[in-house]
Amino acid sequence: MISIQKTFLAACILILGLMTSTADVLHVGAAIVKITPPLGIPLAGYYHERGSDGVHDDLFARALVLEKDDITLAMVSLDLITTKRPFVEEARKIIESETGIKGEHVMISATHAHTGPILGGGRTRDEVEGEMGQLVKEYTRSLPGKIAQAVNIAAKNKVPGQTMAAVGFQDSIAFNRRFHMKDGSVGWNPGKLNPNIVKAAGPIDPEVPFVYFRTMDQTPVATYVNYSVHLDNVGGLEISADLPFSLSESLKQFLGHEAITLYVSGAAGDVNHIDVHWNQSQKGHQNAARMGMVLAGEILGHWPQLQKVEGPLNARSEFVTLPLPRISPEEVETSKKVITTTQDNTRANFMKLVQAHKVLDVDARKGQPLEVEVQVFTLGTELAWVALPGEVFVQLGLDLKLDSPFPQTMIAELANGSIGYIPNVRAYPQGNYEVVSARCAVGSGEKLIQTAVQLLKQIYTEMSP
Repeated sequence: MISIQKTFLAACILILGLMTSTADVLHVGAAIVKITPPLGIPLAGYYHERGSDGVHDDLFARALVLEKDDITLAMVSLDLITTKRPFVEEARKIIESETGIKGEHVMISATHAHTGPILGGGRTRDEVEGEMGQLVKEYTRSLPGKIAQAVNIAAKNKVPGQTMAAVGFQDSIAFNRRFHMKDGSVGWNPGKLNPNIVKAAGPIDPEVPFVYFRTMDQTPVATYVNYSVHLDNVGGLEISADLPFSLSESLKQFLGHEAITLYVSGAAGDVNHIDVHWNQSQKGHQNAARMGMVLAGEILGHWPQLQKVEGPLNARSEFVTLPLPRISPEEVETSKKVITTTQDNTRANFMKLVQAHKVLDVDARKGQPLEVEVQVFTLGTELAWVALPGEVFVQLGLDLKLDSPFPQTMIAELANGSIGYIPNVRAYPQGNYEVVSARCAVGSGEKLIQTAVQLLKQIYTEMSP
């Protein structure tokens, strides 16, 4: 009898030990779901319609799910131009219903691919009529379900795993696209070898922070890659994910074809791939492939520097009210005429269109300020992810990283809905494209960064002894 009791007690201790050891282990799962739209759908990113006529490479929703103790977080990267708040909210509802992951614990961002589809809702620029318009509406309606499907599969794929992180450095494929010019103005994309360029009007962020997730037996699960550059390499009428396609394919050569790569755009509102001091063309799939391989090489070059990261998961979010830029009734009437009468694509007319669409979008709000979400996830005291709702100027991203208490802080722009360009205060009086386009007033970017830093400091302080 005593022997049976001892055996039973030993078994209970073993089971409790296993439960305790697994409870403190991070569980990780990843998945991809194809979101390639039907041919004929108009492509995003420009101020004129471009109906797609082929597929170079498929678009995906790439999901990563992390679970530890009683907290589960999901991150989704979409091969799309942007995110819209309505489909983000709908996706979160489905995810919470199907997986139990809290909606506020789901971070959904876009890579900003200019060879993905226009998404319906919210802007005059996205209003498309006829058959193309129907394709846009149907595609946009399909997104929440597909996003939820990716998260659902990733959640079901969860296994005990390890997290490792490092930061690379790459300054040869990203360039600030705003320049001080000889006439005293600040130019935007002024052209290669332009003799009137004096110097860049802003910095870049050369950091390549990446996080590698693997199983306990060291099988690759996913790599989260963060970099600040506009995805506008490809052009043309073929659907393509741009740089993330070649990045993913390159990393598969090392990690295996089952490994998933989530590429997430950092603060890149004023940063693109064009080196104005190099006379060679930088368009097309060839340049996208080159950039993807360069980034992959940087990541693999720093692979030996990967360090294990442990600790609890945390999540916080806060809604921020942002003021609108001022517009006049006269500007509204002028803008209506510009949109209906402007035909040719000269630089001057292009800027008129940019201004007109901004004015009409701001007017449509009838004075109601913008309400946007700032969201942060953290792992231990080393890693932080920050979701911001638009195309954030790179200086704002650099300021956030400087003020964050977390050594490796990654920014996901165009996340959980987007309000478009978010310039820093210094850029507003300089004018030109991004400033003309901005739907938020001066100081909005700094307000978002301040909120994000406060959330990060709250978490960090609570974890500190």
